[in-house]
Amino acid sequence: MVAVLNPLSEALARSRVRLERHGEIAAIIIDNPPVNAGSREVRCGLLDAIYMVAAEDAIKAAVLIGAGSTFVAGSDIREFGKPLEEPQLPLVLAAIEACPKPVVAAIHGAALGGGFELALACDARVMLPDAVVGLPEVTLGMIPGAGGTQRTPRLVGVAAAIEIICSGRRIKAAEAVSLGLVDAVIEGDLRTGALAYARALGAASRKRRLSEAALPPEEPERIDQAEREALRAGRGRPQVVKAIEAIKSAAVLPFAEALAREREAFQQLRMSDEAAALRHLFFAEREAAKVAGLEGAVAADITRVGIVGAGTMGTGIAICFADAGYMVTLIEQDAQALQRGMQRLQETYERSVKTGRLDAGLARTCLERIAGSIEFASLADADLVVEAVFEDLAVKTEVFQRLDAILRPGAILASNTSYLDLDRLAAATGRAADVVGLHFFSPAQVMRLLEVVRGAATSAHTLATALAVAKKIRKLAVVARVGEGFIGNRIYAAYRRQCEFMLEEGAYPEQVDAALEQFGFAMGPFAVGDMSGLDIAWRTRLRLAASRDPRERYVEIADRLCEQGRFGQKTGAGWYRYPPGARRGETDPEVRALVEAASQAKGIPRRAFDAAEIQRRALVTMINEAALILQEGIAERAADIDLVLVNGYGFPRHEGGPLFWAGRRSRNELLAELDHIAEVSGPGFRKADIASLLEQQR
Repeated sequence: MVAVLNPLSEALARSRVRLERHGEIAAIIIDNPPVNAGSREVRCGLLDAIYMVAAEDAIKAAVLIGAGSTFVAGSDIREFGKPLEEPQLPLVLAAIEACPKPVVAAIHGAALGGGFELALACDARVMLPDAVVGLPEVTLGMIPGAGGTQRTPRLVGVAAAIEIICSGRRIKAAEAVSLGLVDAVIEGDLRTGALAYARALGAASRKRRLSEAALPPEEPERIDQAEREALRAGRGRPQVVKAIEAIKSAAVLPFAEALAREREAFQQLRMSDEAAALRHLFFAEREAAKVAGLEGAVAADITRVGIVGAGTMGTGIAICFADAGYMVTLIEQDAQALQRGMQRLQETYERSVKTGRLDAGLARTCLERIAGSIEFASLADADLVVEAVFEDLAVKTEVFQRLDAILRPGAILASNTSYLDLDRLAAATGRAADVVGLHFFSPAQVMRLLEVVRGAATSAHTLATALAVAKKIRKLAVVARVGEGFIGNRIYAAYRRQCEFMLEEGAYPEQVDAALEQFGFAMGPFAVGDMSGLDIAWRTRLRLAASRDPRERYVEIADRLCEQGRFGQKTGAGWYRYPPGARRGETDPEVRALVEAASQAKGIPRRAFDAAEIQRRALVTMINEAALILQEGIAERAADIDLVLVNGYGFPRHEGGPLFWAGRRSRNELLAELDHIAEVSGPGFRKADIASLLEQQR
């Protein structure tokens, strides 16, 4: 018999929390759809519920559980950029620990961030086999602020707590139990199992407050190693440093004092520029999924996928689909090329097993989902085919026409093109409405970003299907309209071009790369070019040469490198030289001489550049191109552009993307810099209305 308890106050009646009695056990149910975020209403309701459990003599214990599909997926992130309203989470957790009755957290779905801190304040934690727990605050520029850095090490030790908190990773049930983060996995009905667990604790009147628990003993060397690894992986960001300090304080300070220091660090970090940037990206990801014109569109059920092209990109795309459970057919033009592709797949999975990323059995299962063929006819039953062949319009058009003749009506035809006109490819088929762009980033099985290109004729059904597939293969999908280079490559081309202008004016490749890496880019543009291959951009320049305005400023240095066979790392030389086995390039006197000769040939006097000027010119060029893309409707929103540049081009996450960065700079200084860039860039440079864009970003 389940009885609903009378609320202790009107606040509880209005809150997102309700109480039910199961005999001597109370169920405290959080009901704040869609993910039970820990809002102020939830905190108020939890406080009242805990006070009620404490005051009711007939109640011996309580179970804390979420309604719907999850426990508590985290605090309400919208609150973090504002003054926090009372009651704050630490007060709720203190009330749970102060309650004389044991409280059991019953976890399904996810208990993340403040949600897991809530569970840690309980006397025991049980979870379903498919649930996850974690403390991801570091990924949002903060640290856990309600005891996560103090209670976690009391369960798992300081070293493990450093790894868990500084990585921000999600932990599955089996590992959570083995680590000691949760007490048991419930195989059947969660509420029934949790009530039984609480009943046993209540009968024994057992409170198990982590605030009173001692830390498990461990070797100092293990803690030192965990700290070094966390700082390396987190690139020494302030939140990582503060998290480590807070966790280590659990071993040397009284609980209350360490808790107060944790809260102080949390409050400082949550109001930082970095936390604001990371929150911007968090919300941008959710907005990117909202695509205009898809109302009522139903995605097709995709089960069989074809990939045409078994090169590095094609095999990477095949892995993405196989890992997600799709049956994949990989096509090449001849047996030798197919064999190389299948060997590449085998080696990639073997590396994943060796590095511990995949279990050997799972790797074998994924590999078995991929079948190779040299016959296009083997794709006849495919629901979706992705071409990943040479980046040439004629080659891709021929592939599309062959596929159009083979595929069943309604099958979707996708191109992995990174630059070419998708509408021209679609027009070469009899199924333009079924054509979409799926621009993966290399290596496809690693990079999370996927540009989904919406052609002029792409149907809502096709686009909805592409987005559903992107979600299933765990990609961050950003929709773009058709245009040279779409969003990312168009901006990157303008950025790289401006960096080449600076070479002619007096800078050197290593100087430009160093300045942009100092800003926070993963790599500078010339090192990136060498890594990806200079011949790729060279082919694009050759394709566009006939339509280039002869008055336009054009830097020929990269062309000269390619004419000499210097295509980057793969040939041992590009902007840098690469001794055998080297992955990082060395400055090459031959390139310096080539750069200086280019300046002399054009009569451009060379001058000194400092890092600040290099950064300013590169970034404002990005902002200008982004504004043009928005004006032309190629990107739907500014935040989409930030997502693309951060997730696909190494723009530093802690800066939030180029347009978020611009919104926090001086408007007048940016406009003055744009005027200067327009002047030195000469004919062919288009100035956007960045003043209006900056106003929207404020």
